[in-house]
Amino acid sequence: MAHIAHVGTPGPAGPRLRDRIDHIARHSPARLAMIVFAFIILIITSLLLMPFAKAGAGSASFLEALFTATSAVCVTGLTIVDSATYWTGFGHAIIAIGLQIGGLGVMTLASLLGLAVSRHIGLTQRLLAASETKSKLGDVGGLLKAVVITSLSAELLIAVALFPSIMAREDTFLGALGHSIFMALSTFNNAGFVIADAGLTGFVGSWAILVPIILGTMAGAIGFPVILNISRNPRSPKRWSLHTKLTLVTYFSIWVIAVVAIGALEWNGAFGDLNTNERVLASLFQGTTPRSSGLSTVDIGAMSEGTWFVMDVLMFIGAGSAGTGGGIKVTTFAVLVLAIIAEARGDRDTEAFGRRIPADVHRLAISATFLGAFLVGLATLVILSVSNQPLSRVLFDVISAFATVGLSTGITPDLPSSAKLVLVVLMYLGRVGTMTFAAALALRSRRRVVRLPEDRPIIG
Repeated sequence: MAHIAHVGTPGPAGPRLRDRIDHIARHSPARLAMIVFAFIILIITSLLLMPFAKAGAGSASFLEALFTATSAVCVTGLTIVDSATYWTGFGHAIIAIGLQIGGLGVMTLASLLGLAVSRHIGLTQRLLAASETKSKLGDVGGLLKAVVITSLSAELLIAVALFPSIMAREDTFLGALGHSIFMALSTFNNAGFVIADAGLTGFVGSWAILVPIILGTMAGAIGFPVILNISRNPRSPKRWSLHTKLTLVTYFSIWVIAVVAIGALEWNGAFGDLNTNERVLASLFQGTTPRSSGLSTVDIGAMSEGTWFVMDVLMFIGAGSAGTGGGIKVTTFAVLVLAIIAEARGDRDTEAFGRRIPADVHRLAISATFLGAFLVGLATLVILSVSNQPLSRVLFDVISAFATVGLSTGITPDLPSSAKLVLVVLMYLGRVGTMTFAAALALRSRRRVVRLPEDRPIIG
């Protein structure tokens, strides 16, 4: 009997490519994450280069498209062109797709696609998702469900809450609907993009607009593992994980300090022309957005350098792990603070909420912080050398790029092309994550048969 050839059977190249990708996923998921993220940025860039993505004649330049695509996929919000007027409706849709992908995380999205196609999550997908979400392999299935349900539910609620106020300012129903959906995506994903002509300055006193944005920003920033943990034990805080407790306590403690500090510093400064109601709302809003959202109702460039410094710290700390925000993460900051307190007390172990924090977590926190500070310092030095901008403004925009925040003192559009490319690289590295970047370059741990004798250098 003659053998019938199977139509569509992949040739040798197909299995080899799949085996290669599977090998990288198993042995270096962080490296694959960086490759896929870069690939998505290039796709968004190519779409923004199309003539019908740009308003007016011609098409966007490669740098304009690349910068915007990177900012969208890395959910940053820094721009070198006016997002509202420079891009068409098609361009806005492409930006929205980019920031949604970036918010969910490319590796999480890859796992979701694998789940939809095969009805189960394979080992490769679990490794990829675990790398992105900083979770255990056994938790990935539930975490992915939390990602989808939380993202879509939160974005829908934010869009519904924003629609009435936006409809009052839009000419058409479809225009208001599209604007509401875009702002919902930008808010929950902490993306910082606004397509209104005057940004959010016209809503500086609108509680109906700004409160949903504040709450949506917080929901996206605390991180999906926290949301998953709370959803499993909504009435039993004692059963929440150490990560959840550290994230919530640290995030909201810093938020209160930020609201008070920024409100006090700018009450008679950048908020001086506002009434009392608007000043209070501006303090709440600007105390929230530097954590990673990047949205603003006032001119950041008009604020004092003291406020910029406070925002520098807030942006560098960032949001929760495996959320839509950036920075070194609040748990990293919390571990460093707890280690300092333990050392000051003379305690042998670093403890929190009845749990001991292992030494390897200390090393990861120190490494993430140092690498983040190194990238910020290097980028600041490079941009200072190619531009004539003052240190305070450059440092602010550099930290904003690294922490994927999107706030700016106003200098980014005027920087030379080389400086803009530095910010592109910084946004990419900030979103991928300092520890992911380090893991992609070398193995994070080595097996040692022999351990060297212990000795203690003098510190301080």
